[in-house]
Amino acid sequence: MQNTSARLLSLLSLLQARRDWPGAVLAERLGVSPRTLRRDVDRLRELGYPVRAVMGPDGGYRLDAGTRLPPLLFDDEQAVALAVALRTAAGTGAGIEDGAARALATLRQVMPARLRHRIDALQVTAVAGSAPRPQPQADTGVLMALSAAVQAREVLRFDHIPARPADTGPGAAPPPRRVEPHHLVTRGGRWYLVGWDLDREDWRVFRADRVVPRTPTGPRFTPRELPGKDVAAFLTGRFRGSAGSADWPCRGSAVLHLPASAVSPHAADGTVEELGPDRCRLSTGSWSWSSLAAAFCVFGTEVEAVGPPALAEAFAALADRCARAAAPRAR
Repeated sequence: MQNTSARLLSLLSLLQARRDWPGAVLAERLGVSPRTLRRDVDRLRELGYPVRAVMGPDGGYRLDAGTRLPPLLFDDEQAVALAVALRTAAGTGAGIEDGAARALATLRQVMPARLRHRIDALQVTAVAGSAPRPQPQADTGVLMALSAAVQAREVLRFDHIPARPADTGPGAAPPPRRVEPHHLVTRGGRWYLVGWDLDREDWRVFRADRVVPRTPTGPRFTPRELPGKDVAAFLTGRFRGSAGSADWPCRGSAVLHLPASAVSPHAADGTVEELGPDRCRLSTGSWSWSSLAAAFCVFGTEVEAVGPPALAEAFAALADRCARAAAPRAR
């Protein structure tokens, strides 16, 4: 028979593995008598684990949620997954970097050596966003409030701080937004709320760091169907200026007088086809035809428009604008 400490850890691991355990089965797995099992359950309760007796023909035990967080027991895969998540927490924009670092230090301290080596070998630099300056941090309390409203399917009332506040004069603050919240999403170090705006009767995307929730929340609602049924594709489409899909609204191809190896590293989600030692065809997309034409020009080489016709028209318009910009101006 295991000693008491080892037996308690084994019991805790079993209770975490499934919801309900018949007492006889649990005692058999531990190799102890029902009386010893009852004493071990009492010891776990004294340590803060809310182990509840389950009534029924066989009787049994269940590990419930408690009023405080007792020590937890993770298997190897769970411990590694948790450590990786804590390492990358700085890139979430949720303002939990310090807490994540302290939690990782605590977890690492009690890890066996074989797991510490795996975690230490994973060196991750978490970047808050793609912009050169730090992204605004979303308040953790706001994120919790938004998530709770999504789960409860309750209408949210909140003030939305605009990027450039308008001078509306004293006493002219805009009314609160009324939104049916559907998803809380993190992307590029920022948090966004996706929901149906009741006043504008359309889907909207709000940056969480600009949301100031009001209490109480509104009535419960029946969720609407998100366009495309995929929140990741929906959000990507909105950022790309496409309301119906995650693809760019404008796509075209052009031949660049450069080798494919020189273009591929800078093609992002575009495709590059080699046409010769110093020629390749790049197919990519953008939010407008003008920006797409400009994207081809940044490679600093000769460009031949392939199609569609709208791309050739955008090249002509861009050339005219650039010519006017280069013309000498009277001072």
